[in-house]
Amino acid sequence: MIKEYFKIAVKNLRTRQLRSWLTILGIVIGVFLIISLISLSQGLKDAVLKQMSMMGNDLIIIFPGQLENIFVSLAGGLTLSDDDLKAVERVNGVEAVLPMVYKAAIVKYQGKSTTLLIYGADWRNYLEIYQNNIGWQLAEGSWPAAGKRELIIGSLVPQEIFPGMKVGTNVSIEGRQFEVVGILESQASKTDDSELILDLDIYRDITGDRRGAASAVVKVKDGFSADRVAEDIKKELAKTAKRVKGQEQDTLSFSVLTSEKVAGIVGSVMGLIQAVIVGFASIAIIVGGIGIMNTMYTSVRERTREIGVLKAVGAKTSTIHSIFLIESGIIGLIGGIGGVILGLLFAKSLEAVAQVHPVFYIKASASPLLVLFGLGFSFLVGCLSGFLPAREAAKLKPIEALRYE
Repeated sequence: MIKEYFKIAVKNLRTRQLRSWLTILGIVIGVFLIISLISLSQGLKDAVLKQMSMMGNDLIIIFPGQLENIFVSLAGGLTLSDDDLKAVERVNGVEAVLPMVYKAAIVKYQGKSTTLLIYGADWRNYLEIYQNNIGWQLAEGSWPAAGKRELIIGSLVPQEIFPGMKVGTNVSIEGRQFEVVGILESQASKTDDSELILDLDIYRDITGDRRGAASAVVKVKDGFSADRVAEDIKKELAKTAKRVKGQEQDTLSFSVLTSEKVAGIVGSVMGLIQAVIVGFASIAIIVGGIGIMNTMYTSVRERTREIGVLKAVGAKTSTIHSIFLIESGIIGLIGGIGGVILGLLFAKSLEAVAQVHPVFYIKASASPLLVLFGLGFSFLVGCLSGFLPAREAAKLKPIEALRYE
């Protein structure tokens, strides 16, 4: 019987194709928004968390300013002073404090010049931490020697920025020659994959930034709790936070976060963004559902005599109800299929375009569960939207329906 109901519903939709497709379009738009935006936001979330996972759980990140105003702090040029870094080193449980210093510099290679970020790394003391905790791994070549004009480059430098650059070639930074001795594996970030990393002392010499750091990474000793050490660092920094500016005192705040907490914050923020996306996209689907309801009410009025004939020849109330429910459900499902296909195509297209100049290597993460959700949600909206019109059709009395003009 269900097969026959399905045939009747499809026939009715074909009879009123323009109206049906316009109604379906409303569902397509809503599902399209859900699939495309959720898949892209999930891809961004995965990329950020992948980058965070490269860092060990025994690391603490310190930067000046409040977490809530991190962009204001960065734009304001706040830095950690040498006294701040020494204060962190005194905390029990701290194995090493790695100053994170970087600056834009003019880089030349074979007649081509461009501005890239250069990083200063303490190869002499912390090479093992860069390898095992920060997540730097060489794709080819070797690590630079401390104190020498040698550097390693991000994976995108020889691929896109300076094609042909390889291990053993020379590059000029601010007029000084350096030898490329290694190429890093991808770090899942366009910015990081476009960097040049050289010895810290040489970095400070050519940039003039001889003191302090923009931020710092702390390696916690084995056997110590990263959360506990982070709290102790906050207390120690609070003691050295007052800095003299003329005759006034300015108290600088610091954000001290474990790598695990940073990953949690990123996950929570992205989860909230996804929830907002689903909320707005659901509104579009609900609007589409209202369109289905309007279409079905119109269909009931137009087919009143047909309903009367069906009832006159013995069709049950449940039969009429089922036919209209199946019809509205089909409208929702077709809209869902169209929305899923367009959403995936759009997300994959944007993924391809974003690879040209990305901040992160975003991949459209469309899981089977997301696809099933899109299809199921659209079908459910269709059925719910058709419930009241179907009930009204089922309640029509045969004699009144046959008299309807």
